[in-house]
Amino acid sequence: MTMRALHISLIQMDIELGNPEVNLQRAEEWITKAMEAHPRPDVIVLPEMWNTGYALDRLDGLAEPENGPYTFWMSETARHYRITLVGGSISEQRQSGFYNTLYVFGPDGERTARYDKIHLFKLMNEEKFMQPGEETALFPLGDITAAASICYDIRFPELARTLALAGAKVWFVPAEWPHPRMNHWRTLLTARAIENQMYVIACNRVGQDEKSHFFGHSMVIDPWGEIVAESNEEEGILTATIDLDLSEEVRSRIPVFTDRRPELYRHEEK
Repeated sequence: MTMRALHISLIQMDIELGNPEVNLQRAEEWITKAMEAHPRPDVIVLPEMWNTGYALDRLDGLAEPENGPYTFWMSETARHYRITLVGGSISEQRQSGFYNTLYVFGPDGERTARYDKIHLFKLMNEEKFMQPGEETALFPLGDITAAASICYDIRFPELARTLALAGAKVWFVPAEWPHPRMNHWRTLLTARAIENQMYVIACNRVGQDEKSHFFGHSMVIDPWGEIVAESNEEEGILTATIDLDLSEEVRSRIPVFTDRRPELYRHEEK
């Protein structure tokens, strides 16, 4: 049987804190380079908060308005290259406050998903500056269903299982995950792939800001939990080819979802 392949490039970039112009130029350069590869990518993924970093105390002057220029750039980039762009996330300002927001745009430049990070990370004071999202994100990727979440979300297995039960076979996770928790990063991502028998595509940044040093190690993990590709701690592009039918094959061979006993898992929250 012929493999139904999807080619993916993860942009593991450094991010200059609070300087969206520099970061936009850097993202453009890396995407241009990624598109020169053979085979060319079908999907490009950016890291979390790629345009500003965690400059949370400066959001008033840095956050993107809804349908602002960085959102437009993501749409135009997807349309220009005829790719799916998983646009990491940006800080976005609305009447209700600031959000850590991920956008996905399809090859026609149309938005296929918007996701506001639902689990805000207290160790980086995210909850003091931003509002949590209230919805998960599923979107079409060819003829399969994909999902997207952000960074800290991977510590919540209930979220990953909810996405898998809704049909997700590929889960994209942009991040700004710092030292010293690399072991957590690699273990949690692998566990989520094995538990839910889906691809996990995780794009982490490198470099450092005023408080944290980010280690990269972007990863592509298949539904068996095997690491298809993993980067190092340097800025660059991680490429991988995934098999769109593998998740279904794994789920049929080890039928975790049909063997579930959800009636026994329920309990009253205290």
